[in-house]
Amino acid sequence: MTKRISAKHKIDRRLGENIWGRPKSPFNRREYGPGQHGQRRKSKISDYGLQLRAKQKLKGYYGSITEKQFKGIYREATRQRGDTGEKLIGLLESRLDAIVYRAKFVPTVFAARQFVNHGHVLVNGKRVNIPSYRCEAGDVIEVREKSKQLICVLEANQLPERDVPEYVDADHSRMVAHYVRVPALSDVPYPVRMEPNLVVEFYSR
Repeated sequence: MTKRISAKHKIDRRLGENIWGRPKSPFNRREYGPGQHGQRRKSKISDYGLQLRAKQKLKGYYGSITEKQFKGIYREATRQRGDTGEKLIGLLESRLDAIVYRAKFVPTVFAARQFVNHGHVLVNGKRVNIPSYRCEAGDVIEVREKSKQLICVLEANQLPERDVPEYVDADHSRMVAHYVRVPALSDVPYPVRMEPNLVVEFYSR
């Protein structure tokens, strides 16, 4: 389980970016790092520092992934043919909790993990309560009938700050989504620039 439960709102300020594009992000009010030394002048970041920051930003974006899990996903990406950075993004976006978030069934990536954990989601008609479950292109993801009127579900549909990407076909009247295809980096609507190539460099040192 992630240990960022109480500190998840600080990650934007620590990384210096509003990584989820949230209007209530503390970075919108204080564009400097947390803590008493947060306003000190920043020194030049080394290549290693840039790679580490890219890894922290990408891993942090998905909210619920531990370092062990994230490194495991990276290793799986290296075993696949093609660009490792692109494969890494594809694997991350194929997680069930990521698709639930992309389909706007819930408001945040953290809520997506909890939503799946509590058994509110069906994949191809079967209940799945594992957030890291790997979905395949063509899978049908839907909210259980008893869960469609939950407040978090109703509120998520109305969020103006993000749209459903093309690789997820969502029908909010029925609360059903089709995972159309595995996306490339350019397809994913990150609010900030993600650099999976630097993540690959970080782990391949």
